[in-house]
Amino acid sequence: MFELPGLPYDYDALGKYISKDIMYLHHDKHHQAYVDKLNAALDAVPELRGTSLDDLLQNLTELPAQYKTAIRNNGGGHYNHALFWQWMSPDGGGQPTGEIAAQLNNKYGDFQSFVDEFTTKALSVFGSGWVWLQPDMEIIATANQDTPIMQGLEAPLLGLDVWEHAYYLDYKNKRDDYVKAWWNVVNWDFVASRFGE
Repeated sequence: MFELPGLPYDYDALGKYISKDIMYLHHDKHHQAYVDKLNAALDAVPELRGTSLDDLLQNLTELPAQYKTAIRNNGGGHYNHALFWQWMSPDGGGQPTGEIAAQLNNKYGDFQSFVDEFTTKALSVFGSGWVWLQPDMEIIATANQDTPIMQGLEAPLLGLDVWEHAYYLDYKNKRDDYVKAWWNVVNWDFVASRFGE
């Protein structure tokens, strides 16, 4: 059985930028629903019990057709959100240092140019989806709860949830304000640890 991971900080820890109400709704309701629906789908396919989440998502074409969509949507939702909580921190923001900073500067010229391009990609996602920084420093977007590993790509270094449930209570329809605020809580230490792996 997959389980909802706890937050690595209090619900109100990001309060200046992402409220306690959003964090509670997003984590305890939305993420929990992905976990519950993923487990329900796997209950119907006992031979998949014990398969890692990464293996499920990297081998979607091999899943039974009638359960593929449920596993894709809810497994992706669980995978993405389990990382998303770690990509934020009350001690986050600022700029990365070390090798990740050097790679971003090499690719984009400077950190602000990277932020601008990532933000533009986030604002251009139609409907619901995610924006990702990949290990090769490319910025890509996926729809719904899709994740790069479903496409045969490497696991992302950084990801931003641009579903309305991630920001609507705080920012209404102003996704641009949400994205601007989010940069203040990005956990660059976690990004760097993933890059190091």
